[in-house]
Amino acid sequence: MADDTPATLIVGAGPGGLAAARALADHGLDYDHVERHSAIGGLWDIDNPGSPMYESAHFISSKTLSNFPGFPMPEDYPDYPSHRQILAYLRAFAAHYHLDQRIQLETTVTSVTPTPTGRYTVKFKPASAGSKPYQRTYDHVIAASGVQWEPNVIDVPGFTGEVQHSQTYRDPQEFAGKRVLIVGAGNSGCDIACDAARSAEHAVISMRRGYWFIPKHIFGVPVDVFADNGPALPMATEQSVFGSLLRRINGDVTRLGLQEPDHKLFETHPILNDQLLHHLRHGDVTARPGIASADGSTVTFTDGTSADFDLILLATGYCHSVPYAQDLYGDEQHPDMYLTAFSRNSGLYGLGFVETNSGAYRLMDMLAEMIASHIWDRDHRPGQWERFERHVASDDPDLTGGLQLVNSPRHQGYVDSHTMDRYLRMVCRRMGWDLR
Repeated sequence: MADDTPATLIVGAGPGGLAAARALADHGLDYDHVERHSAIGGLWDIDNPGSPMYESAHFISSKTLSNFPGFPMPEDYPDYPSHRQILAYLRAFAAHYHLDQRIQLETTVTSVTPTPTGRYTVKFKPASAGSKPYQRTYDHVIAASGVQWEPNVIDVPGFTGEVQHSQTYRDPQEFAGKRVLIVGAGNSGCDIACDAARSAEHAVISMRRGYWFIPKHIFGVPVDVFADNGPALPMATEQSVFGSLLRRINGDVTRLGLQEPDHKLFETHPILNDQLLHHLRHGDVTARPGIASADGSTVTFTDGTSADFDLILLATGYCHSVPYAQDLYGDEQHPDMYLTAFSRNSGLYGLGFVETNSGAYRLMDMLAEMIASHIWDRDHRPGQWERFERHVASDDPDLTGGLQLVNSPRHQGYVDSHTMDRYLRMVCRRMGWDLR
């Protein structure tokens, strides 16, 4: 190890990595920062190999509540910016805080291994021709390499047509002249089904359960801003009031072939989409329940209906993998991370693992500040460092905000944004940490 190697390594230059870099710099902490791609932006760079981005992708939370603290999105951005605008925002953020000057691009981390002294040996593989792999040892490693790179691919036994995951989808023209089945009703699945509605010869979306569809605007205001500006209500009251409002706005969705939701509002990740209901009402796309079986090009659904397809596109999500250190971070779907950011292994951290219903960038920034404060404490307040280490080992808060979340892999570890915000602030007060 070179004598001038910093104590901390940040892996990844997407939103999480940039938040971590700003927080470390604010605390006067030196760090190395690597990114395997040739540019900043993480998954928001559609040209980044393996990115899940597609041309019609937009933020599902509004620009008003989705920016990093202290760095608002441009006034001329729409309420829900496109993926290209988010990428430009991230790069402007990196340039404004001079973070881009510290990032070593085209450098892949291949492994992170604990040492007997409680540190971590990290192996790197540069992409440039003639550069040799090398290794360095760090006290702290922050995994901010993203969790939407390893697709969760399901089998469709008996189907002989084309099957692809939404990770590889880019443009509606890919559907031209094809009979297309979209499997999955997350926000990406609904977006892509709308693309198929406009471009495919025939488009169907298959979803195993009914969902609540939340419009992006209510009374002309972004729905998250509308909710944030309203009175603070108990969760059961919110579910009742907003559930009633959605029923009035959307009407009886079973008329459109959709199933009645089998859960209360907010008990799954919110689907913010105005357009799918529009296309269902116009017959541009058809809704079906889950797949029962397939034979050749014919797919039969659990309601007994069947249709022929050329392409099945799986919008079935991603595994939260950390391929260079999975054994240290735990389960691929629900890593063993306190507050989604602090590993039970001292010196390991993660940013970007939080699954929440609003304001992920703000929570990410708070967690980055907490990580930086904890690292700073090691050299300046060792007693507080040890106190928080004990806290990480023992604390297990319920951050669901009283939601009875559905039993699905995605909702393991899911948190309510407002509940987590309050809890993080409480922890920071107890530890004497400041938040921006």
